[in-house]
Amino acid sequence: MSPQAPTPAYRRLSVEERRSQLLEAALSLFAHRAPEDVSLDDVAEAAGVSRPLVYRYFPGGKQQLYEAALMSAADELRTCFDEPHEGPLLPRLSRALDRYLAFVDQHDAGFSALLQGGSVVETSRTTAIVDGVRRAAAEHILSHLEVPEPGPRLRMTIRMWITAVEAASLIWLDEDKQPPLDELRDWLVEQFVAVLAVTARRDAQTDTLVQALAMDL
Repeated sequence: MSPQAPTPAYRRLSVEERRSQLLEAALSLFAHRAPEDVSLDDVAEAAGVSRPLVYRYFPGGKQQLYEAALMSAADELRTCFDEPHEGPLLPRLSRALDRYLAFVDQHDAGFSALLQGGSVVETSRTTAIVDGVRRAAAEHILSHLEVPEPGPRLRMTIRMWITAVEAASLIWLDEDKQPPLDELRDWLVEQFVAVLAVTARRDAQTDTLVQALAMDL
């Protein structure tokens, strides 16, 4: 009779590992269902743990867990626009959009639950987390433009475009993910150039930037 393979030893997870496990399970659920439709029992089952254990790490219940999951998703979205300052600007922007839209695609309908707002569990804290993502994306793009002390018109234009990207992503989900992602990305880059061109008619700083971008096209 051949000897049986030894049973792997049980390893107790550290506090951070367990917390990460619970957040991963919660994000997986929030990615496909609205937060109000996800219970702590659902999270516990998805993580393979007991409900009391979830409460141990998130004593504030589902609201605290939702905010922590939202912050985790926000951290990931912030990194989407963290592109090396090398090469022409528009290809850099395209690569950043590829990462952003891949996040939207992977999280599917839960993107609206995580970032659109309007959920019954939305609070001033969750709104601030979402707004922080938009501001971080705008600051990343402004840093790539390499414009010293960007003025209010240019800053407003970039933030308006970021809002348009988010809105387009949500509509894309409603439209059964059409057009294809590469077409959506190219269209958004073209919109970026277009809104800068409109602002350039009224702002000398943006006009100088648009002329520099034209040399990369």
